[in-house]
Amino acid sequence: MAAPALVALAPGSRDPRTTRTVTALVAEVKAQRPDLKVERAFLHTRPELEAVVGRLVKAGHDEIVVVPLTLTDTAGTAAETAAAVEAAGAAHPGVQVRATAPLGLEACFLEVLDVRMREALSASRVRELDALVLAAAGTSDPLANQAVARLARLWGTHHKLPVTAAYATSAPPATGEAVRAFRAEGRRHIAVASLFLAPGPLTDRAAELALEAGAIAVAEPLGAHPEVARTVLARYAVGAVELVPV
Repeated sequence: MAAPALVALAPGSRDPRTTRTVTALVAEVKAQRPDLKVERAFLHTRPELEAVVGRLVKAGHDEIVVVPLTLTDTAGTAAETAAAVEAAGAAHPGVQVRATAPLGLEACFLEVLDVRMREALSASRVRELDALVLAAAGTSDPLANQAVARLARLWGTHHKLPVTAAYATSAPPATGEAVRAFRAEGRRHIAVASLFLAPGPLTDRAAELALEAGAIAVAEPLGAHPEVARTVLARYAVGAVELVPV
């Protein structure tokens, strides 16, 4: 019996960098599990989930696990994902289409943040740090923002440096405000990490504000790192088990 197919479902974006990153992440997932059928889909932009599921059904798959590629589980995103999965399933009676929990904010992503930060510091020839800012998308959901703040504190404890969470939308502080607050304390070597999966308009704006405020380096988003791919496969494994009849 073939294993369920895996569809990595990303938020819709017309930014080609997002598409390239998701494509690279799916390639990394395939490299780790070459036995699986793995596809990518996007919310509201092509290829959309229903079309991808249709192709999988034509290829003979009747069990499909959808892994949302979102780092924060907001009510709006969760509702959009649920609607897309429901529509895809309804279009193909007899086919099981199940969504897993999103990627979320795993502690293992701190290792990826470290990799991206080392790359940024090397490119900027920076050898000294006295503060860090963890930039995330932000949301109107305070619980989601609190989860980012907790991850920031954990990262700061690991590096024995003060860390502030900053948000690109919906909630203060913005990255520029966070950098200026540290500079007001007398800190001058402040770097910014990007807690985003892929680059896009939000990461561009966060980086611009941070550099204008005096940040010495801004790291790239998580991207198609093997640790992110392993998290995708961990979510898939749970979803695949839930498809097994009790």
